[in-house]
Order: sequence, then structure tokens, then C-alpha cells
Amino acid sequence: MIRSLLLLLLLPGLALANKPLSVFVSVPPIKTFVEKIGGKQVEVHHMVRPGHNPATYNPTPRQISQLAAADIYFRVGVPFEQSWMQRIEAANTEMHVIDTRKGLKLRSLEHHHGHDDHDQHGRHHNSMDPHIWTSPLIVQQILQTISQALSELLPEYRQQFEKNRKAYQQQLIELDEEIHHLLEPHESKSFLVFHPGWGYFADTYHLRQVVVEQEGKEPGAHSLAQLIKQAKQNDIQAVFVQPQFSQQMAGQIANAINGRVITIDPLSENYIPNLRQVAHQLAETW
Repeated sequence: MIRSLLLLLLLPGLALANKPLSVFVSVPPIKTFVEKIGGKQVEVHHMVRPGHNPATYNPTPRQISQLAAADIYFRVGVPFEQSWMQRIEAANTEMHVIDTRKGLKLRSLEHHHGHDDHDQHGRHHNSMDPHIWTSPLIVQQILQTISQALSELLPEYRQQFEKNRKAYQQQLIELDEEIHHLLEPHESKSFLVFHPGWGYFADTYHLRQVVVEQEGKEPGAHSLAQLIKQAKQNDIQAVFVQPQFSQQMAGQIANAINGRVITIDPLSENYIPNLRQVAHQLAETW
């Protein structure tokens, strides 16, 4: 009887001890990385919901309410965080906020032609590219940041987190080798994207991302004509567009270059198969 009573008293504490960390992340790919490392010790939610644009996203009241009970938040620097991060942190002052860009060399965002303050590659010097997860090499560094942060909160699982990190890292190494082999014959070639979401991918595999839209701004008539001319000169036969963006202008450009519109999603939660598919889609356009 006494043992039963003691067990009942201990059960809430045991349940609390086994409760997974409540984790919030900016975008779905980061959710995948945290889950791969944290396993059953994490319960992960991403802020940007399917079909929504991370440049203009507004968190829901439910998400803000859930953040009040979160243990940790992993940010990447997507545009909505610039305006919401202060409020997100205010919702839970005890929540750990980890910047996954820590220690990374960031690249500038490309702008379409017709904008001032850009270099010979069309990169804008005032805006840094947040799409760090599109390069498997960079993701390996992100995994280290995630593993370290989780280990600080749950030190008793440090070895397990490291084991998980190394296992997923090996998958990324194999993916990187596969993509390098696939795209090596196409080095220095250009591909046309509606939104500049693939810059780190392009840098990693020695490609050039040509951008239609930037920060919600579509090119004017003169810039659009230059863009079409450039696409024809580089024998670009496809316009890549994210499902979160309108395909209307992408369709107009595709018609002008006698090409086609191809949907690729940098926000896919199914990270490795998605990146492999994107690489094959690119290779097939040249």
C-alpha cells in the first residue's frame, strides 16, 4: 500500500522528466534537422505553415500562445522574423533562442536587374540570404549548432544527440557527393528562379542563380526585357518557382523564352529526397 502511494506521488515527476522539449523553428527543413537529432526527446513545430510565404508570414495567435510554453526556438533569419522576433521572445522570456546562422559565412541576396547597390553578380549588399539550409554542406554545420543547443538543455542525452547527428551527417555527405556528380558537367551554368531561394545551393555546386523577384518586388518592363534577353543568351529554358509564390509572371517569362515553369520547394520538410529531386530537375533543363 505504501509503495503504491509512493509510486503515485512519483508518477507526475517521472512524467515531467520524460516530457520532450517543446521546440519551435522558423521553417520546415529546420524542423526535420531538429527531429533527426533530438528524436523522441523533442516535439518540434515550425512557424511558417505549408503554402505560406516566409517573407510575409504572420504567426497565428495560437502559435504565439504555444510559444509561451516553448523551451527553445531555432531561427534562420527569414524576413518575418525581423519584425516578429522581439514579440516572439517577449511571449516567453525563459525560452532559449538559437540562431542557426551562428558561425556561418552568409551570402548577399541577388536582386533582379534594374536595382542599384548591387555588384557584378547582381547581389544586393544590404540583405543577407537566409536560405542557408539549401546547401547540404552548410546543413552539416547547422546540425552541430542544433546538437550543442539540445545537449545544453538535456545533457543526459548528449551522446545520443551526437550519435544521431553523425548518422544524419553521413546521409548529407552522400547526398552532396551525389549532387556534385550530377551537376559537375553543368558548372558555371545559370538557372532562372522567381524568388532567390537557392543561392547557397548554387554556390555549393558552382552554378549561378538568376533572380526574377526580390522581397516581393517584381521587375519593371525594362528590367523584365533585360532578364528575358539574359535568359535567352544563357540558353535558359525553364523558370523555377516556389509553390508559395504566384506563377503568373513566371509563366509569362517562360513563354517569352519558349521554356516552361517548374515548381521546386525550398521549404519542403522531406529534405534529402526533395534536394535530390531539385538537382535532377535542374540537370534536365540544360
